[in-house]
Amino acid sequence: MIPIDRWRPSAGLTLEPNALVAATETRTNLALTAGPGAGKTEMLAQRAGFLLQTGQCRYPRRILAISFKVDAARNLKARVRMRCGPDLAARLDSHTFHAFAKRLIDRFRPVLKGRDALNPDYSVGARRVQGESITFSDMVPLAQTIIASSAIARNAVQQTYSHVFLDEFQDCTSDQYALIKACFLGSPAILTAVGDTKQSIMGWAGALEGIFETFAEDFDARPLNLYQNFRSAPRLRRMQNAMIRVMDPPAAGDDGELQGDTGTITVLQYATDKEEAADLTVRVRAMIADDGLPASEIAILVSREQKYFCQDLMAAMDAAGVPYRDEDSTQDLASEPVARLIVDFLLVACGRREAAAHRRLLEQVVFSYGFDEEHEYQQRSRWSRLIADTQARIASREIDLSSEGDLTDLAHTVIASVGRERIVEMSSDYAQGDRLDQLIAETIAKAHGLLVRGGDPALALASFAGDEAVRIMSMHKSKGLEFEAVVILGVENQTFWSSLASERSVYFVGISRARTHLLLTHCGQRARPPDFPRARWDVARTPQLEFLGYAAAAVCAT
Repeated sequence: MIPIDRWRPSAGLTLEPNALVAATETRTNLALTAGPGAGKTEMLAQRAGFLLQTGQCRYPRRILAISFKVDAARNLKARVRMRCGPDLAARLDSHTFHAFAKRLIDRFRPVLKGRDALNPDYSVGARRVQGESITFSDMVPLAQTIIASSAIARNAVQQTYSHVFLDEFQDCTSDQYALIKACFLGSPAILTAVGDTKQSIMGWAGALEGIFETFAEDFDARPLNLYQNFRSAPRLRRMQNAMIRVMDPPAAGDDGELQGDTGTITVLQYATDKEEAADLTVRVRAMIADDGLPASEIAILVSREQKYFCQDLMAAMDAAGVPYRDEDSTQDLASEPVARLIVDFLLVACGRREAAAHRRLLEQVVFSYGFDEEHEYQQRSRWSRLIADTQARIASREIDLSSEGDLTDLAHTVIASVGRERIVEMSSDYAQGDRLDQLIAETIAKAHGLLVRGGDPALALASFAGDEAVRIMSMHKSKGLEFEAVVILGVENQTFWSSLASERSVYFVGISRARTHLLLTHCGQRARPPDFPRARWDVARTPQLEFLGYAAAAVCAT
């Protein structure tokens, strides 16, 4: 155990002052808002390490982390494992709201009475059948009912968890917040709510207005703000800091603490979008071939509608053989947990050196469930046997990866091995109608289309997974991601045409995705795409001088 005054952030990291305060708080609930790239997940991982390593979360107490997406829950669990080791990380339960609610229902199901009563073998399905089935949207309200009506259940939760992390808290709905209050309001548990009030993306789903203010009042939480992006090189951080001075002056840092010449910011001016496409293709190809940068570490971001803005660029990259993935058409499928599960299993089964896919697979099917050491070992062994058996069958040609029937059989073997109920927990969409079966079928069809062409199956599947492809996406979809090199396409008044405050926020999301290299382009003319659906398209373009000016200030700063 480490004394509190001797604890330091792991991995040699330096946290900005507010992040260090948040990581080491021992008495007060926290309402922490942060900008994109400010290291929210890292702060929570360091906080978990502090609480576990210093004994503030004393055995057998645990830490509960609740996220809104399965990937976010897994990422936090994996980060904590890296920061404080598997033994201590085993005492962090990282779930989505619905997964946490499902566990409460399963454990305290007999508390539910009347129309809410459930049979032991109840299922989660497309519609509610009394006693037999509930829908995905029923989970959180039923869990809240259990906690509110049962002192035994409430005490069990409060005795289990001494600390609670609430990630992406700006998206918390009224039902979800009611569950948190039922579980922990008035308890000794210390809560840390983290999110970005400028980036709420789920208002349509009932996200509360002013949730951080409500939380701070209900839980007497101390407000803190984070902005600094420690992922980026100093030159890029100075550009971000210049924007922060305009967006939120008190949160801006001192440029004197951001010294250094590492990182590049390049502003590229073109006469036409065709000239832009040709030159960017050459530059991207050189990054991959000459600089040794993995294609997956390069992103091309557009403020909106990349399907239309990037047509010439994608055509030029096709002609030059530069691998890319248009996230507008594929991210929705490739980022689906069930698609990632199937494709990563196929990657591991057909490739001997697919470390990234193997790590993701284990996070998805083993590490994210909070098993104790014995059960974790059993699950890893079970999946190792399944992978080895599949590899042997592929090698002996008993399984033909170019056969859609064989791929279908493999996909359903994977689904059965995980358990359909657990698959449904991965996303709220999966409990709606035939959505899960539709996604499984689409994934199989997409994988078959790649594998039937022949060649190395691992390379073909990697393009689906995005492991070996340049990513083309909107800035909105880039939220939470990071890349070694980022191209912001079209820094023009005609591209950022909405309110200036909201466009600054979008632009800040984009520039803060880059770790080392940032390229900003603008054109004098952009030809109207033949399939553009609306009447207005400005062919003549003018540069967005404010946004480009932040780059100039950062390059000139010393």
